[in-house]
Amino acid sequence: MPEWVLVAARTWMSMVVLFIMTKLLGKRQVSQLSLFEYMTGLTIGSLVVYISLNTDGLWYLGVVSMSVWVLTSLGLEWLQLKSKRFRDFIDSGGTILIQQGRIMEHHMRKERLTIDEMMIQLRNKNAFRLADVEFAIMEPSGEINVMLKKQKQPLTLEQLGIKTAESERAPVIVLMDGTILEDELKMIGKDKGWLSKELEKRGLKEHDVFLVQVDAAFQLYIDLFNQRKNTAAYSSYDHQFWRGLKP
Repeated sequence: MPEWVLVAARTWMSMVVLFIMTKLLGKRQVSQLSLFEYMTGLTIGSLVVYISLNTDGLWYLGVVSMSVWVLTSLGLEWLQLKSKRFRDFIDSGGTILIQQGRIMEHHMRKERLTIDEMMIQLRNKNAFRLADVEFAIMEPSGEINVMLKKQKQPLTLEQLGIKTAESERAPVIVLMDGTILEDELKMIGKDKGWLSKELEKRGLKEHDVFLVQVDAAFQLYIDLFNQRKNTAAYSSYDHQFWRGLKP
């Protein structure tokens, strides 16, 4: 077998194994990874390269090593769920950088954080003046969260005395690519017949519609498409936008 074919086959196999391992580890974003999870990600990446390119080695040894890392990581996550003391040992706690408007210099030295680095993260939170900050904490992920002083915090509807609904349902897409999504319709207490009637009121059929989204007030956002083929053998979408209120 040519070596390039062997490398391609091992790479495809590595991609499948990596996908399975990543699914097992969960959906945490990179900024939310613990130190051990970060180490696991780096190691698994190196092992994937080993499996793909080291044609002289036994490929399954790399898979065994990846499995050990993943199982160990899953075991540590389980222990963190069961024990706060163990969770604090692995992830550590947050570090207070600003408390009651005062910079905690010894905490900054502990985290080896400079004023410039802290100011960059504060500006990312729209806190440009240190005098406006009441409280700032560095999370285990390295992100800094900020609480502004009361007089600098934005007004809320509650403070203005404006009453609103206690909760609001997120908008739901109920039709996509001309296909009605019945499970999503059930989520909002509607069915296929209701949506078909709403489209008929606007002189539309399912196959005319690219997307329909329904908000909490049952307002419809309708995006139409007209598919046309040209001599270059590709399709383009001519979008039109409709909005309609529930009658």
